[in-house]
Amino acid sequence: MHADRFFQTPRGKIIAELRRNGSASAADLASTFGLSPNAVRQQLVVLERDGLVLERPVRRGPTKPTLEFSLTPEADKLFPHQYDKMLSAVLREVREQFGGAAVERIFDGITKRSVERARTQITAEEPERKVAQLTEMLRDQGVVAEYSLIDGGFALHEHNCPYAGVAKENPEMCQVIHSVIEETLGGNHQQTESLANGGKQCRFEVHPAAEAVS
Repeated sequence: MHADRFFQTPRGKIIAELRRNGSASAADLASTFGLSPNAVRQQLVVLERDGLVLERPVRRGPTKPTLEFSLTPEADKLFPHQYDKMLSAVLREVREQFGGAAVERIFDGITKRSVERARTQITAEEPERKVAQLTEMLRDQGVVAEYSLIDGGFALHEHNCPYAGVAKENPEMCQVIHSVIEETLGGNHQQTESLANGGKQCRFEVHPAAEAVS
């Protein structure tokens, strides 16, 4: 199952939405996607049959409990991991044999190529359109990404990271996305939450350069 294609299907979109929000009812999902609750329930039945979601009653108020759906550990396998354990082992060996500087040089090269590729995909002039293009690029790589408006800029949210395990041991990994944001969006940005450090997402606040804001 190819990740980027799967996440464009109705069931894939439901999986991604549950990853973003933790849990949701059929009515919540129907409202999000503009579908009928029955149409969403049909997809949820298949996902539950396949062991990807489970339902549980949640009391939201004085009314009777609402059935909410959340992902199972099996569903996590749908998100790309990119052989993070093997990569961590390789980087550990490089660090032990050749020192930390060698690892830094490796990530410098990865960062340079990532920025070059991003520049070919992020070509808009208007700041929000640039953020949208970056978000779409991340989605194409299997990241559940979205952005929202904040005062003076944008918040970029990554709800999963193929390399979160690697970044715990090799913080240099995170320089890649920081450099991509800096070189393609400009202005100032800061990371306010990290999956590698136990957060629920990787969250970046991006404030475009003043001259770029209309």
